Amino acid sequence: MHLSENEGIEGNTFVVTGGLGFVGSALCLELIRRGARQVRSFDLRHHSPWSLQLTNHGVRCLQGDLTSKKDVENALRGANCVFHLASYGMSGKEMLQFSRVDQVNINGTCHVLEACLEFGITRLVYVSTYNVVFGGKEIVNGNEALPYFPIDDHVDPYGRSKSIAEQLVLKYNGRPLKNNIGKCLYTCAVRPAAIYGPGEERHLPRIVSMAKLGLVPFKIGNANVKTDWVYVDNLLLALLLASMRLLDDIPGKEGRPVAAGQPYFISDGSPINTFEFIQPLLKSLDYDLPQSWLAVSHALYLAKIFWAVYSMLYPLLNRWWLPQPFILPAEVYKVGLTHYFSYLKAQQELGYVPMVSPREGMAATISYWQDRKNKSLDGPTIYHFT
Repeated sequence: MHLSENEGIEGNTFVVTGGLGFVGSALCLELIRRGARQVRSFDLRHHSPWSLQLTNHGVRCLQGDLTSKKDVENALRGANCVFHLASYGMSGKEMLQFSRVDQVNINGTCHVLEACLEFGITRLVYVSTYNVVFGGKEIVNGNEALPYFPIDDHVDPYGRSKSIAEQLVLKYNGRPLKNNIGKCLYTCAVRPAAIYGPGEERHLPRIVSMAKLGLVPFKIGNANVKTDWVYVDNLLLALLLASMRLLDDIPGKEGRPVAAGQPYFISDGSPINTFEFIQPLLKSLDYDLPQSWLAVSHALYLAKIFWAVYSMLYPLLNRWWLPQPFILPAEVYKVGLTHYFSYLKAQQELGYVPMVSPREGMAATISYWQDRKNKSLDGPTIYHFT
């Protein structure tokens, strides 16, 4: 059934956990643009590059910790819908902090779920990850029928914790609200591909920084390996559509939201080799990628050495002066093994179709990085001193 572009948004109150991040801040602004009554950004940080813009557009920024039940309750009280984006341990040094990863991704999600039931919140959209089904075995054009990757076989705590959290979220679907007789909490999970776009703060800055210093000595896997990416605006569209498909008062669908209890893979729909994907960006910045390829088995051996070394440095992981590890096992799998998925289910049930093509998305990303480079002073690569 056709819904208006602002169905379930106008006049409603939203909470976005991780709302000061790249995707979270963009989602907050889009909700405001579409007529939300109130949007709350809930984040561990006090500020981010988007804080001022959020405040100027009327977003209420709340600082708090997902692992604190009280903080979560303060943020969610009175909301109509929650977008749960906040997580910990996706990459770099964070991946080795097992306890914090579980506390945020599992315990924090439990706090969100319980608060939804307590305060009569009917919709929860959970941002998950491909890693709930992928863990080092090739997947070609996968879909949502794939089983969860065995919990004990995950190579990092992030994939394991996100899998547990997603399963909890989907099991909570349909649970009755405590003080709203006849109403239920409806949940769904969106599994995005690697996210990119102007201002993305996790993947591309790390790659660009290493390339700038000449610290990308090889590519991993081979040229035939393909993975998915998703442009930020396409992901925002999927999240909003998912929230609409959790509404329980759509004529003809009363009490039977289409997306309730469902996971969805979201991407641009154009699987590509990671190094081929980032080549135009690096070339536009006058940085080079090497021509040589390193086998996955050899890259894994190197990654395990970094894992061992950084594990011994565990007490120092939060120190600013300790650089990010060059690469870790889960990251080898992400770039070195084919794994891409169909968004057909999202298209059929949510109405999702990517609005921005990979070419347009990369052009916007390149423009952002060129402007960023022009405002800074590039130094020589590390090879200049050898």
